[in-house]
Amino acid sequence: MKILLAILTAPIYLDIMCHMVQFSFRLFCYGPSSARNYPNYRSLFEIFTRLWHRLNRCRERHKRRNSMKNVTIYTDGACSGNPGPGGWGAVLKYGAHERELSGGEAQTTNNRMELTAVIEALRLLKEPCEVELYSDSKYVIDALSKGWVYGWKKKGWIKSDKKPALNVDLWERLLPLIAAHDIRYHWVKGHAENEYNNRCDELAVAESRKYK
Repeated sequence: MKILLAILTAPIYLDIMCHMVQFSFRLFCYGPSSARNYPNYRSLFEIFTRLWHRLNRCRERHKRRNSMKNVTIYTDGACSGNPGPGGWGAVLKYGAHERELSGGEAQTTNNRMELTAVIEALRLLKEPCEVELYSDSKYVIDALSKGWVYGWKKKGWIKSDKKPALNVDLWERLLPLIAAHDIRYHWVKGHAENEYNNRCDELAVAESRKYK
C-alpha cells in the first residue's frame, strides 16, 4: 500500500493521467489513425518506462527498509557566546541498548555543534539503518527535511537569498552519511519535556564548559 501511495502521489503519475485523457479523447472522437498520430505517443511510452523504474526503486527501498535495524538518535549542540566554546551531545537507542557520546571545541558556533552531533552519531552506525532523528535545531531539521541543503549544494553552496551557505565543510561531511540511511527527521522543543533531548543538552553544556 505504501508503495502504491508513493506512485500515485508522484508528479509522474499526473503526467500519465493527462496523456491518457488526451489519447483516449483522440481515439474516441477521431478513431485509431488519429490516436496513432498522437504527438505525445512516444513520450507516453517513456513516462510508463520511468514509472516502472520508479516502482522497482520503491520496491527495493521497501525491501531494504524491512531488513534494516531501527535506530533512534537524539542530538543537541551548545555554545557559550556563539561564537565561543561549545559542545555537542548525542544519545543513540537500539532496542534495549543506549549509547551516549559527546565532544566540544574551544571556538565554534551553536549551529556547528548541532551539525557535529548529527555527524558523529551517524558515524557510529556500521550498516544502513532506519533512523528516527530528533533535534531541537530548526537549522538542521529544516535544511534536511525540506531539502534546502540539496538546493544550496546544487547552486554551489549559495542560498535562495543569494548569500553563501555557512558550515559547508560540515554539510559535506554529513550528506554522504545521510545518503547511507533511511532517515525521518523530528524537531523537538528544546529544554522541555523530552528527556533524551535534555540529556543531550546536559552532555553538550558539560563539554563546552571544559574550554572556559
